[in-house]
Amino acid sequence: MAALPLHAAAPAKPARLGLCAACHGETGMAQIPGAPNLAGQKLDYLREALKQYRDGRRNVPLMRAAIGPMSDADLDELARWYSAQMPHAQGNP
Repeated sequence: MAALPLHAAAPAKPARLGLCAACHGETGMAQIPGAPNLAGQKLDYLREALKQYRDGRRNVPLMRAAIGPMSDADLDELARWYSAQMPHAQGNP
């Protein structure tokens, strides 16, 4: 019986991360007031939330404009990236 790894390999940095990082931070710690921290959020929650923003089920025009042209694969990469980040106290990078 093979041993399972304790931690899965860290996801690669998404190509579409730049626009998200402007508000949510590259590591998921918000850069501007009012933007939520995404570091460590559950993968399934992030996937579904991103799809809802893109499709307009969550009516936030800024988010829809930012991720409207993204594919499901793009959204999955972003969700995987942010869910794998470790949250930290604000002011302690």
